[in-house]
Amino acid sequence: MTHSPAGRLQGLFEGRRLTPTQRRIAHCMVRHADEVPFLSSVELAELAGVSQPSVTRFAVALGFDGYPALRRDLRERVPAAPAAAAEANGYQQAVEGEIANLRRLADFLADPGPLERAGRLLAGSRPLPVLGLRAAAAQARGFAYFAAKVHPDVRLLDEGGTMLVDRIDAVRLAGASALLCFALPRHPREVVEALAYARERGLRVVTVADSAFAPVAAESDVLIPGAVGTGLAFDTACAPMLLGRVLLEAMCDALPDAQARLERFDARAADRGLFAE
Repeated sequence: MTHSPAGRLQGLFEGRRLTPTQRRIAHCMVRHADEVPFLSSVELAELAGVSQPSVTRFAVALGFDGYPALRRDLRERVPAAPAAAAEANGYQQAVEGEIANLRRLADFLADPGPLERAGRLLAGSRPLPVLGLRAAAAQARGFAYFAAKVHPDVRLLDEGGTMLVDRIDAVRLAGASALLCFALPRHPREVVEALAYARERGLRVVTVADSAFAPVAAESDVLIPGAVGTGLAFDTACAPMLLGRVLLEAMCDALPDAQARLERFDARAADRGLFAE
């Protein structure tokens, strides 16, 4: 991610132990990478939903004398973007925001190492549990639907409550070695707790989240970020959805019989007349 504005900001925060408030500020800065270098500490605080002193303490935690020094560093990292040719309406801005999120995802994937590692972990788990609650349930369900065509035992965990821990125990006892989690805002507390429990039970956790600073980060062995769009009344998740499909591809690459399974499914579907075309 080193060449995009968001990637250069991400490099500033990597390896830092940040408080939840500081992670909120860092997440906000990455999502608004083009404009943040030109904001005052008060404006950044309002954008992130924190206090102005929190922004100052954040700058000091990063090793700067104060926010002005941090802003000077940001202006060197993130040059000013060219002005837009015309003012877009709110719907267009939401689409442009998602396009920017996809560009950041493409920059991240320039290093395929984390994705390939995640694919191997998922391919080697029998069974493979896929967790996603509330806003992330649709992403988990979509991944599980396609993964079941190439993986011999995929188990969807899309309902919370007291049974969730029981189901994690069940997949671990059945031989699971890894768990895939989709985690999107607003992050349910029980997802964080479930991942902590899964790791206690010996599962390796691969997480697709909206940010490397998401609350689930501390409970993930591999976290792959795909930002959500916030330009509409409800968040949009094009990047996490695409990331799920890319992760499927990486898992297929690590499954020696993935192509044979797909071909058998296609043959059975044709025999049954499953699809209209």
